Amino acid sequence: MKLQRNGRSKALAIGAMALVSSLSLAACGSDDNNNTTASGGSSGSAAAAGAINCGKPGSLISAGSTAQGAAMDVWKTSFAAACSGTTINYQGGGSGAGIQQFNQGKIQFAGSDSALKPAEVDASKAVCTGGQGIDLPMVGGLISLVYNVDGVDKLVLDGPTAAKIFDSQITKWNDPAIAALNPGAKLPDADIQTFHRSDDAGTTENLTKYFAAAGGGAWSYPAGKAWAGKGGQSANGSAGVSAQVKQVKNSISYVELAYAQTNSLKSAAINTGASKPVEATAENAASTIGKAQAAGTGSDLALKLDYATKEEGSYPLVLITYEIVCDKGNKADTLDTLKSFLTYTASDAGQKAIGEKGYVPLPKAVTDKVNGVITTLA
Repeated sequence: MKLQRNGRSKALAIGAMALVSSLSLAACGSDDNNNTTASGGSSGSAAAAGAINCGKPGSLISAGSTAQGAAMDVWKTSFAAACSGTTINYQGGGSGAGIQQFNQGKIQFAGSDSALKPAEVDASKAVCTGGQGIDLPMVGGLISLVYNVDGVDKLVLDGPTAAKIFDSQITKWNDPAIAALNPGAKLPDADIQTFHRSDDAGTTENLTKYFAAAGGGAWSYPAGKAWAGKGGQSANGSAGVSAQVKQVKNSISYVELAYAQTNSLKSAAINTGASKPVEATAENAASTIGKAQAAGTGSDLALKLDYATKEEGSYPLVLITYEIVCDKGNKADTLDTLKSFLTYTASDAGQKAIGEKGYVPLPKAVTDKVNGVITTLA
């Protein structure tokens, strides 16, 4: 792994699934993932035959968010098992790269952990003949602050402290600010090694939006896909930073829950101002995602998340991965396959399958709207 100096419960409990299903919405691959066989996709495969309407055989090429890599693995396996003659190719590379390839007309859809910016929408009109790119929320998740510190099995951080750590304003694990949040913990007198994403990543943008909302002014940079903090080392993709934290003592980074679980990494709880720190669990993330506000207009279903929530049991570091498609002007030879695949991913079966991999199934109020838009794609 080349580093650059610069200075993402194994199964959801039945109760969690019930919680997510009941939530209402106010308003409204893995890296280098080319194969169509995923590890551990049996749940999706078993449900595929009864949940997937295959449509015409075809081949889809897509790219982008590494946060949804494991979800894409599950979905691709299910779709391939049910739909002979159809292939789904999903390449990671990060949200920024996915949007760029989409707007260059190289792929049928992109995965992004942040909604399209106005300039990106304008650029999409060149490839979406008579239409434009839109955001379809498809994967719910949380960002874990994963760490590897000997003797520290439980760690609590808050917005200001985490922002200062990732900006090299706090450089020792036994710093008074960390110690105050962790009374009784045996914090070592050791340098903190931070890792951040080298690629333009929606995960980075969601983390820095959290710092901006809950950091108390400690984070002085604009939120964005490109890393702007001081110091630290970088690695490519969620898999890359996960591997570094696993290998390097006294380190910390940010990855999606699915990667934290796969790599057996410890996740910090967040002091949000609620009565007790909020653990990084799918159930707690579901509470925050379920209260998201509509931000898009028309067919665009972008959501606004409350990163500064102080509600009991609401984990603030959450993200939504969007599948970005043309509302009009999709390629005619792949449109039927695109609509069929996305209909499956937004289905109850598709969402349940990725819930078993550490993701947060989206509330039905969201997926109903997504499916309504999918039927109109042209």
